[in-house]
Amino acid sequence: METQKTISILDNLIVVLEDGREGYLNASQNTENANLKSEFLTFSRERSLLVVELQDEINKLGKSTDSESGALGALHRVWIDFKSLLTGHDTTAIIEACITGEDYAIERYQEALKNDDLLTSLRPIIVSQLASIEMCKAKIKAMESIQ
Repeated sequence: METQKTISILDNLIVVLEDGREGYLNASQNTENANLKSEFLTFSRERSLLVVELQDEINKLGKSTDSESGALGALHRVWIDFKSLLTGHDTTAIIEACITGEDYAIERYQEALKNDDLLTSLRPIIVSQLASIEMCKAKIKAMESIQ
């Protein structure tokens, strides 16, 4: 039972990471600033790597992650609707949306770490990924101050 609960926790984090990946991809497509575009694409690729890391852990627990169904498709997306927010390629709005998305991701990761159902062996991975997300947020906040 603990394994199933851990898989559920990891699935939920994958959804958050996929939201971030898509959000950064959208942000890169909606900014005219070449430096920001490059950073956002880097952040999107980093999220993809984090997803793969969690999928590998789910596979080790005995669940296939090849399927598109389940949490990845069913749970709502938390990133702000970039189409409405990014009207006019407003750099400030893009950065604020990214910060909002990072805040949400950080909250979900902190909740996962507080969850007693998460296998102890996976905590270092979650802590490491959380640190990566927090570092990303710090970089985005630095971008905000340059604007």
